[in-house]
Amino acid sequence: MDEVDRIIAAWRAEAPGLDTEPLAVLSRVSRLARHLDLARKRCFAAHGLEVWEFDVLAALRREGPPYELSPGELIHQTLSSSGTMTNRIDRLTDRGLVERQANPADRRGVRVRLTQQGGETVTAAMADLVAFERGVLDALTPLTRRQLAASLRTLLAGFEAPAQD
Repeated sequence: MDEVDRIIAAWRAEAPGLDTEPLAVLSRVSRLARHLDLARKRCFAAHGLEVWEFDVLAALRREGPPYELSPGELIHQTLSSSGTMTNRIDRLTDRGLVERQANPADRRGVRVRLTQQGGETVTAAMADLVAFERGVLDALTPLTRRQLAASLRTLLAGFEAPAQD
């Protein structure tokens, strides 16, 4: 019995007609997400990064050489606003993790490029994150992990489906 089982039992006792079945899955997903968020914060902090810094650096690192994106592309990939992204790029630039470069295709625009230090930092943080998360999933068989990933993909699609015009 875990905390969610205790919560469900209490609701069944207090509101016997209430269908608490969704709590069995979604309360566990929610609690797990909170635990994972805290673990990610600790992992990134060990590399001197905030979560938002990791997100921006990881978006650049995933692009492959030359590891650069426009601010607009970073906004899209990190679900940030324009003003927030400008501030984030400024702070990462001050730390030497990214640099701004003129966009050769549009002299009015800029490209944000990962520096060597930024690349080394985000790569090390990602390796530690994956090692931690692999340990979390060791409690499941490979088949169960694939099934869980497929089920979560289905649930997530309902929230992240592209808007229809």
